[in-house]
Parts: sequence; C-alpha cells; structure tokens
Amino acid sequence: MAAQSLAEQVGIVPACRALGVSRATFYRRQRSTPGHQQPRSTPARALCDAEREQVLDMLACPRFVDRAPAEVVATLLDEGYYLCSERTMYRILATNQPVRERRDQRVHPQYAKPELVATAPNQTWSWDITRLLGPTKWTYFYLYVMLDIFSRYAVGWMVADRENSALAASLIEETCHKQGVRPQVLTLHSDRGAPMTSKCTAQLLADLGVTRSLSRPQVSDDNPFSEAQFKTLKYHPGFPGRFHNITAAIAFCRTFFPWYNTEHRHGGIAMLTPDDVHHHRTESVLRRRGRTLQTAWARHPERFVRGIPKPDPLPESVWINPPVTSTTGETTQ
Repeated sequence: MAAQSLAEQVGIVPACRALGVSRATFYRRQRSTPGHQQPRSTPARALCDAEREQVLDMLACPRFVDRAPAEVVATLLDEGYYLCSERTMYRILATNQPVRERRDQRVHPQYAKPELVATAPNQTWSWDITRLLGPTKWTYFYLYVMLDIFSRYAVGWMVADRENSALAASLIEETCHKQGVRPQVLTLHSDRGAPMTSKCTAQLLADLGVTRSLSRPQVSDDNPFSEAQFKTLKYHPGFPGRFHNITAAIAFCRTFFPWYNTEHRHGGIAMLTPDDVHHHRTESVLRRRGRTLQTAWARHPERFVRGIPKPDPLPESVWINPPVTSTTGETTQ
C-alpha cells in the first residue's frame, strides 16, 4: 500500500492528505493486513473457565439436556439460582459444538430425472388424469388419457366419476391389447399421482411386461406431452366451461379425440396428424406435400428465394428430458 510506505517517511496524517486517503481507511487496512491483527482481549465481565464448565455441565445434565437455554434460565431463576444469560449459554454451546437441530428431520430421497426416447410409435406412452368441471362447484369428472409421445396419438381415454387405480389398470390393459403391445417394448410414463403409483398399477405393468417411468415430484416438465394435450383439449373452441353430467363429458370426448387424432395437425410432428404418424403414413403424405411444393416452385420460382421448397421432415426421435451434451461433446446426466 503506497500510503503505508509514505507514512513511514513523513507520517500518517501528511501521507493520507497527500494521497487523498482517509485515515479511517488507512487504519482499517492496517488491521486487515496479515500479521497486524491483534488478539481480542477477554472482557472483564466474561465468565472464567470454571464458570463456563459449570454452565456446560448444567446444560448437559439429564435434567436439562433436552431443554432450550431459555427454559434452563427460567427454571433456575424460579429456584433462586442464576448462572448466566440465555445468550451466554448459546455462546458456550456454540464453542463446544453441541448445538444442533434435536428433532429428526425428514430426508427426501433423490429422484432421478427420467430420460425417455421414442423413435417409433408404441415405444413410449405418457398418461395422466385431468379434472373436468361438473355442473356445480366442487364437482368434477375425471378424464384419463394415454398418449403416444412419438405420434401424439391418443391411444386410449376414459371418463370416470373418480380417480381410481382399478379403473386406470383396466384402461391400460385394454389399450395395450388394442394396440398389440408386445412385452418388454413399451415404457409407460406418468406423474406420481395415486393411481400411477398404486400397487395395482405396478403389478399390472409387471404382468404386461411394460416398463413404468415416473416423473420427479412437483416437476411438471417431466410429463410435458400429457400436459400439452390437456391444454389442446381445454382450449378447443367446442370445450364447454362445465359439463352437466358425465354423459355430456363422454359425448364431448367422443367428438374431440377423433378430431384430435385424424384432423388436428400437430406442430411437433411436422404439422402431420397423429393418425398419419401412428399408422405409418408419413412418407406418402410428405411426398405428396413435396410434389405440391415443386409444382408451386415451377410456376413461380421467383417467389422462393431459397430454392426449391421442401416439407418439414418428421423428427427421428422424441425425448422426455434429453441428455445434456456439454461443449466437449460428452453427455452429462
């Protein structure tokens, strides 16, 4: 520090004035310099070592070992005895390191982030349950939907008056048979709702040879396809605010899901319909689009400044939480 070097020659006050440094700053930096820190003297009112040992023994005795210092001080005062203040007790405890949370704390398990990939239909399904508003407040109907994440095809759905693992198991089993799912091929992903984590559902999936995958608790991004499909459902122009009864809810779904599967063009699958992707009609549809675009280019090539237009291709794979690739090319979890 320049002020210190100059102070050794002309004194502290002239050196600080010449360099425009406050004397408080000069002294503060002197104290913070290694080797200049002076040990703090023990206050005259501090407890002696014997008194500190007495306080520590009192706090560790069977009578007070489970009590807070405030209770210890109050109890001793009621008995006409004073050792020290509550704050001093905490200071002594902190010095001897026995201060900690005495109650057992719940240790939350570490949930692994699900990483699922699908490169063809019927490899990974996502399913969830959403509530449909009933005729009056606090009344609901429950819509179960199973979705293929590669094709976005709603492979199965059901409306019920309650959430129930037995109903869910029935829908899963029926949908697997309808889609011709073979054992050890399909992964079924969901959040951690009660029907999803029940023993009934787990046993059924084991019997069917279907791998179960669960989202992390309170992480909606782990089940994005079902959440997006429910948004499409509830933002549909024909979706009513409430359903008068369960029959009305079923009737709406019977018109919505055929539209969703066969007419709705999905942005995540190159604006194709889920039905075309799920039933392997993608190549013919894209070839037809390509021929139409070539015809349009031949008529007016000046309108296509980037050359012959091509239809967007179908993604080769669809992920739930793809692995993060670092800048070195290594895949990290």
